[in-house]
Amino acid sequence: MNFVSIRKCNDYNYDNIKESIERNLDDIGGIEKYIKRNSKVLIKPNLLMKKSPEEATTTHPTVVKVICEILLRLNCEVIIADSPGGPYTTSALKGIYKSTGMKDVADELGLSLNYDVSEVKVENKNAKALRFMDIITPISQVDHIINVCKLKTHGMATFTGGVKNLYGSIAGLKKAEIHYRFPNEEIFCEEVLLDICSYVNPTLTIMDGIVGMEGEGPSAGTPRHIGTTLASTSPYALDSMACKLINLDITKVPTVRGSIKRGYIKSDLSDVKLVGDDINQFIIEDFKIPKTSKDFRLLSSILPKFIHEPLTKMLTPKPVVSYNKCVKCKKCIEVCPAKVISLDSTIKIDLNECIRCFCCHELCPKKAIDIKRNVIFKLIK
Repeated sequence: MNFVSIRKCNDYNYDNIKESIERNLDDIGGIEKYIKRNSKVLIKPNLLMKKSPEEATTTHPTVVKVICEILLRLNCEVIIADSPGGPYTTSALKGIYKSTGMKDVADELGLSLNYDVSEVKVENKNAKALRFMDIITPISQVDHIINVCKLKTHGMATFTGGVKNLYGSIAGLKKAEIHYRFPNEEIFCEEVLLDICSYVNPTLTIMDGIVGMEGEGPSAGTPRHIGTTLASTSPYALDSMACKLINLDITKVPTVRGSIKRGYIKSDLSDVKLVGDDINQFIIEDFKIPKTSKDFRLLSSILPKFIHEPLTKMLTPKPVVSYNKCVKCKKCIEVCPAKVISLDSTIKIDLNECIRCFCCHELCPKKAIDIKRNVIFKLIK
């Protein structure tokens, strides 16, 4: 049985978060059931990009602080580490740690922030797609990993939570390379992300669901109050319950579908048990979910190829530059795995060669790249 604790937490007040997360952990057996004293523990928050905590793009620092304090009471050695979007460099990490509030947490508690930008090639013999991967070095040097994710929607993956957060285990621009190797989002989300998550195998996954993000996440959406924290030993089970929180059908979420296909959780969720508060008091019926063309890609099983392929190409969303917002910072050029973005007088995207990974949309600091959907797709939907 996979236990998932859900507890009420209305805001980012320290005392409220402390009470909520301690209850989360008690609900699933207590921290010492999973982490022994004097262990070396890596905290893996969602530090996607240089954003302030109020923008709801990254894991809130107070959530990280509370978890670190619990570990310090066990005399654990704690390190905070992530490989955000874009280059994995010391200067980039410094800026992200500062903007997201992680530096303040580390300074206050006397913790280490990871600045080791080396990588380690590892093998997942049970992988479906990504057998070899380059992970950030500190992941290979600890006894436990605590996956501290953020509840958000995602323009390509529909939803990002515990499983998707561990994509940040891949070193720097190697993430872009993986996007290029696996441009089909079904394979990327259902197989690649699950391969990474199963290899990293976090001891605990804790979700910041106090203020999440709806709409065009993971960075260009809108903050939305949810009022919960969640915890589980299973990121797969936790994600399924987080989807329920935002009224999102799990069959629409490829990472959850992949978890079911691998037998990590059952399709009817009969092996997932909620503990703590009643989830029904938190469910948001009108949470804005990004629309994608996945439904039309699934038509490949019933439509002839000569109809399905042009239809899919026409209906697939595409990245479009909002020139009134663009400051020509070249971040999109830097992170594009297909190298189809250029700067002349303006930013240009070669849509004929674009693999629709939406890294440019995800990592644009000015929200200047939108996801445009075909009007026919909107009408059919």
